[in-house]
Amino acid sequence: MPGMLSTRGRKHRHRVPRRPGLVAAGRQVLAGLWLGAALAPDAAPAAPAAVVFEEVRSALQRAGVPEQALAFIVQDAASGRTLHEWQADLALNPASLSKLVTTQAALERLGPGYTWSTPVWLAGPVRDGGALDGSLHIRGSGDPTLVHERLWLLLRRVMQMGVREIRGDIVVDASAFAVPEQPPGEFDGEPLRAYNVRPAALLLNYRAVIYSFTPDVAGGVARVSVEPALARTEVDRTVPLGTGPCGNWRAALGAQFDTGTAEAGQAAPARPAASAAEVRVRFAGRFPLACGERSWALADSRPASYDARLLEGLWLEMGGTLTGRVRDGPAPAGTPPTFERRSPSLAEVVHDINKFSNNVMAEQLALTLAREADPLVPATPLAARALLQRWLAERLGPASAASAVVNNGSGLSRESRLSPRQLAQLLVLAHASPTMPELMASLPVVAVDGTARRVRAAAGRAHLKTGGLRDVAGLAGYVHAADGRRLVFVALVNHPQAHAARAALEVLLHKVAS
Repeated sequence: MPGMLSTRGRKHRHRVPRRPGLVAAGRQVLAGLWLGAALAPDAAPAAPAAVVFEEVRSALQRAGVPEQALAFIVQDAASGRTLHEWQADLALNPASLSKLVTTQAALERLGPGYTWSTPVWLAGPVRDGGALDGSLHIRGSGDPTLVHERLWLLLRRVMQMGVREIRGDIVVDASAFAVPEQPPGEFDGEPLRAYNVRPAALLLNYRAVIYSFTPDVAGGVARVSVEPALARTEVDRTVPLGTGPCGNWRAALGAQFDTGTAEAGQAAPARPAASAAEVRVRFAGRFPLACGERSWALADSRPASYDARLLEGLWLEMGGTLTGRVRDGPAPAGTPPTFERRSPSLAEVVHDINKFSNNVMAEQLALTLAREADPLVPATPLAARALLQRWLAERLGPASAASAVVNNGSGLSRESRLSPRQLAQLLVLAHASPTMPELMASLPVVAVDGTARRVRAAAGRAHLKTGGLRDVAGLAGYVHAADGRRLVFVALVNHPQAHAARAALEVLLHKVAS
């Protein structure tokens, strides 16, 4: 039945089934309550006939998905006139299609040129020889782009100001957000999945680690490299090579992610010994030689201490010394920062969120909206949720948005509900807005890039956001039809076999584009 989801909602990455061959043009069959119509430019605005392409029904049948689990709508982007629809008012879990709400709200409320600021204070004089006689303070404002390289540039700026030794502490202020603690794997029992990282006002490198494996045939091992370098973290630097096909090489590694001297979530010791490891990563299995070079991106197994280990490790790797430790604390009050680092523009951030369906960045953006709406109060997920819900009601109207449930900014939720009509209405409004170019450019181009690169229907002729959880499959965005018109296309499936129904969505997309 539509709207029924299993108790697990893990996000899946899988190969999209190929679109089945199309039967002769014009072959159609009556199908009960299905609604559809030819996409002729002069089509009458009256309700279309109850017909459906046989290929769509056949694809659903092959996937073991009933017709009632599918809902879709096709509208003219310029006029908003409905051309095709089926169960378009059904409130379904939209998965990552929720990001369309978050990113369009941000583009309208903040503007495409909005940037995040990360101020830095040198709280003390810099003595001869490069010693900062005080602490280094960094305050986060929710910047979703503070990856390893940009953090290196921030610390490089500190060194360019003459600092080589920090005699105090590195103090991080993350008070702009108030995000409740919860187990990182609460959503689907996968705490090391990068999409399960919790948002934070100072989110460094998405609290993730990339392990790279390079075969050394002469040595009989794969060499392991790690980015970024983390203090108080031990990682096996080799793993024996194995024979046979590449297959499930990650499982073959036998990776073990163990905490060391402190429990997960416990604050780092004030002066840890150089040899004291908080995290140990071991590879008890083998790496198949047939795999060649591979990389594996994971969330760090101890996110509570990740920022401290990254800042300390990066500062030491750059040749600096730290007398104190990395700790939480307030930034200096009433004192202008020594300098600040600015993020890329919101338009660039929206591009990354939608092209690659980045959940962590979407949550950062939703919290930023709440923070900008009330700068004197730390932003919370509850405040971000309420703001998105209000914005959607303002844009669609209270009646149209009545059934909508926007549970968070990313769509990584079992409670979110949006109907195809609500999403289509939002896309029609976005098409007429000044920020239309930024939103459309952020959507993956089918068969070309982003999360839609494996979608083959309408190749190069549609900008579509993808959505997927274990029981959800969806596509939403803009299609350039064969007659030159731009169409809004939204299709959702909620069913335990939703992943298998992607082929049916591709057939539907092909028919709409043709």
